[in-house]
Amino acid sequence: MGLIVLRCILLILCSIAAVAFKPLAPQFLVGPALVVANLLLGIALGAVGLAAEWYLRRAPFRVLVGGVSGLILGAAVARVVMDAVPPGLVIRGWPLAPDLMRPIVYLLMALVGLLIGGHKGNNFRADRLLSAFRPGEDRRSCKILDTSVIIDGRIADIGETGFLDGLLVIPQFVLRELQYVADSADPLKRNRGRKGLDILQRLKKSPQVNVTISDADFPAVRDVDQKLIELARQMGAKIITNDFNLNKVAQLRGVEVLNINDLANSLKPVVLPGETMKVFILKEGKESNQGVAYLDDGTMVVVDNARKMIGKNADIIVTSVLQTTAGKMFFGRFPNELEKGQMKRSGRERDLREAKEAREPRDAREGREPEEKQAEES
Repeated sequence: MGLIVLRCILLILCSIAAVAFKPLAPQFLVGPALVVANLLLGIALGAVGLAAEWYLRRAPFRVLVGGVSGLILGAAVARVVMDAVPPGLVIRGWPLAPDLMRPIVYLLMALVGLLIGGHKGNNFRADRLLSAFRPGEDRRSCKILDTSVIIDGRIADIGETGFLDGLLVIPQFVLRELQYVADSADPLKRNRGRKGLDILQRLKKSPQVNVTISDADFPAVRDVDQKLIELARQMGAKIITNDFNLNKVAQLRGVEVLNINDLANSLKPVVLPGETMKVFILKEGKESNQGVAYLDDGTMVVVDNARKMIGKNADIIVTSVLQTTAGKMFFGRFPNELEKGQMKRSGRERDLREAKEAREPRDAREGREPEEKQAEES
């Protein structure tokens, strides 16, 4: 309500000023006609001012800064151009009137500067300007964090190991989404959001990770995933995410994606069918007489005929490996009598080999000691 009152006051002041100073005063207008003409002019100027206020109020701050900077630069260029024009200059018989050209050149250059500055200002970011003064900083090494990978938490562990080089960029709209999740009425969502904020605090404090907050936003884009893709394309950066759908869409848009789940799957031990492993049968499987075990990295192992071994350790033979989007899954069975004998022999051979390898350094060390004593006595 107060804003509407202020706008009405602006229109009234423009109308009163136009009637008082009479900027429009042609010779054929006198009396009431002159007052009405200037009143309409004042209302029109006030309407233009209100339209400009309505547009500028919705424009991003970067666009305003760029537009004002371009306006000032354009006016400065216009002044340099006009100062370089000597008075009384005649080109091909046409005399130039600097007094007439001056407002035209000023208006033209200021308008060009305003338009170019506003367009370029939308792409301006303070973190990019600061990175130009950091030695060794490469824009191509920037990585943008998604909400899912922040809540996941493993990104902090990876960063503290030193495997994440370059600059980690956290957009402001991702922070807003995290805050919205942390303020949720659902206890599970609230805990996930707070965990994500704790992970960000941990990343900021880690000396191994270079983190910056980006104020870049895309008001015309409502979806956070689309904003991430647009920001990555604008910066030439990569996106770190756990979101399967975002991964696919970003690849279709030509944006490189780093998936934490893919990294975790690549670090899992490679087990081929026919190899043996020792597992702890934890619970019963879905099918009849099946047992389920888990490796240290969380990989599921389904063992046939293992219901009687629930709660015990068992040696199994891997029969097949299933690769899914969520990771790997192993299927195994218990060895028969012949395979058990082979496993025992291979186990004894392995123990003998390890004992021999452990004994060789000791024998070599004991063999060197007499030689060192003889050298000292001589």
